[in-house]
Amino acid sequence: MKILITGGAGFIGSHLAEKLLESGHEVFVIDNLWTGKLSNVEHIQNNERLHLIVDTILNESVMNELVFKIDHVYHLAAAVGVMNIMDHPVETLDINVKGTEVVLRLANRFKKKVLIASTSEVYGKHVESDLREDDDRILGSVKKRRWAYACSKTLDEFLSLAYFDEKKLPVVITRLFNTVGPRQTGRYGMVLPNFVQSALLGKPIKVYGDGTQSRSFTHVHDVTGAITRLMDEPKAEGDIFNVGSGYEITINELAEKVKAMTGSNSEIEHIPYEKAYGPGFEDMQRRCPSIEKIRDLIGFEPSYDIDAIIQSVIDYFKE
Repeated sequence: MKILITGGAGFIGSHLAEKLLESGHEVFVIDNLWTGKLSNVEHIQNNERLHLIVDTILNESVMNELVFKIDHVYHLAAAVGVMNIMDHPVETLDINVKGTEVVLRLANRFKKKVLIASTSEVYGKHVESDLREDDDRILGSVKKRRWAYACSKTLDEFLSLAYFDEKKLPVVITRLFNTVGPRQTGRYGMVLPNFVQSALLGKPIKVYGDGTQSRSFTHVHDVTGAITRLMDEPKAEGDIFNVGSGYEITINELAEKVKAMTGSNSEIEHIPYEKAYGPGFEDMQRRCPSIEKIRDLIGFEPSYDIDAIIQSVIDYFKE
């Protein structure tokens, strides 16, 4: 099968490309290298079934040619990272909204199946319970820049479901919860690689806010396994699935675990959100998924616990 991955030189995209090549597929990767890196795919670049295109998904002539020749599209290209989103709001909205519109329109033109990578950010400020796919969303003011990303990805979901309902385009939507693992960079505010790098270098481990906010983390190998199985499952079409772990941990607890597992003497330092991100930032206190729906459909269970996840990131940075 011929498969296109948008954002395929990014953290998740490069792992997905690797997995699909191992399964015998021919893989086309398009990435503008804004947050993706050639180093992420250098270990597979000599594979004759890999085709790397350095360009933007907003280039319709290039995308038209690619979508025409492939069978499936994994649409992962997006602005990522809290720091990046706060610093580049125009580019965030441009690539997340216009880029997805291009992908869906061309996929519909040639009737190619699409998987849309959405995000847990769309749930907003829920704190009451594990998040389910049909929960209402609770978002902050439009003057709080943080919510631009959540709104852009929400529009992606609405547009995807509209194409499914009206145009009968086979679409699967996945909401990813804090995917982590080797090759992820802390450059744009990603918490675990930042903690691990700081701990290994003996620098302060910087926790934003008071650290009582909690998250769930999922290893990238579990995520790529889940999304490829969803793509192959006809019953997933026209629906939304959380992809994450039901294990919840506070950021303070995560910092302590990283410090202990690296044997670091680093101090844990708390930084106010305003100092870290500037004005216009809000955080959510809790974000943990219900994975009942994806478990019922494809039997998904994360295989990496939090210690194994942290250790894989430690090993990566030590190398």
